[in-house]
Amino acid sequence: MTVSMTLDSAVRLFELLLGWSLLLQTWEMWRIRHLDQVSDWSIQRTEVPTQPRVWLWMLDRLFAPKAYAAFLAVRGGLAVFMMAGLLPSWGAVALFVMGVLLLFRWRGAFNGGSDFMTLVALTGLLLAHAVGAWTDMVHGWRVGLWYVTLQSVTSYFVSGWVKLMRQEWRSGAALPAFLDTGVYGPLAADSVFRRPAVAKLCAWSFTLWEGSFPLALLDARLAAVFCAVAAVFHFLVFYFFGLNRFFWAWVATFPAILYAAS
Repeated sequence: MTVSMTLDSAVRLFELLLGWSLLLQTWEMWRIRHLDQVSDWSIQRTEVPTQPRVWLWMLDRLFAPKAYAAFLAVRGGLAVFMMAGLLPSWGAVALFVMGVLLLFRWRGAFNGGSDFMTLVALTGLLLAHAVGAWTDMVHGWRVGLWYVTLQSVTSYFVSGWVKLMRQEWRSGAALPAFLDTGVYGPLAADSVFRRPAVAKLCAWSFTLWEGSFPLALLDARLAAVFCAVAAVFHFLVFYFFGLNRFFWAWVATFPAILYAAS
């Protein structure tokens, strides 16, 4: 069986998935903006250096309620343009800057690693348009997609090897403890995941799969398998922990991985 992905296909799918991921994130922020007490700007602004004054002046206006609503509306609109394949270069710059500003607003991240992986994808998008403006878009997208690939593959690789170094993951004890914090509360006393043999098998499976993820770049068929397992993994994270952003943030990087492996 031959599995491969052309540059054009990878770019189109990357734009569709990243655009959808951004649209979902923006809609979530739109829905909760009136409940936003964690990053209330009137509180957060006291943590911002007063010099240079223009920086605080700009943030005061950007994070005012009406301006912030407009900010999110523009971000959502740009995401839709990206999904349609109509995002101009200035739109790539704007989405990157907006991503950085949102990280600042949420004191680092709204939803952990998914926000940083989103910024990785936006950086790849920015690189593609920047290099494309300097040379041509074919070279630009090659650079952008390879950047996203290396960052995404490394994220799995590091996660796997960190688990390998932790005794609680090697023994399997970490898995039920981790699942106890899920959205449905602690695991049932008779849950299959509380069985030491099952917990250890699952823990080692995840550890070895993540730690060996760079092998995906050896062949497009391997990449397809690794990405398919990753999709299942992130769906399970969504199911147990409600972290839908994690699913779409990482899935948006898979076209780049498949292209690089091809």
